[in-house]
Amino acid sequence: MASVLSKKFLLSFLLICLVLSPPQARAVITCDTVFNDLKPCLNYVLVGGNVSTECCNGLKSLITNAITIEDREMACSCVKNLATATTDEQVDRAASLPGKCGDLYI
Repeated sequence: MASVLSKKFLLSFLLICLVLSPPQARAVITCDTVFNDLKPCLNYVLVGGNVSTECCNGLKSLITNAITIEDREMACSCVKNLATATTDEQVDRAASLPGKCGDLYI
């Protein structure tokens, strides 16, 4: 049950982050874009340690680029697909990324 709640928290938090960007007309991003932006975070999410600058830059890029409703829905779907095979610890580390990366709305 805790695993489901943790995953829901992570996905809810990411969705809130994506929703806060003002909508503009732009093509829908792809899962490849989402995966490429988040790929530098993979080591931290899987095993812990330090959050790299590249990870924070990728997370900021994803939030900046997911500005339309379609973009946000696609990003959310892609993140959900990534989260299906994670442990509770990995979900907790992923959920901690925005706090570790500082102000993501610059």
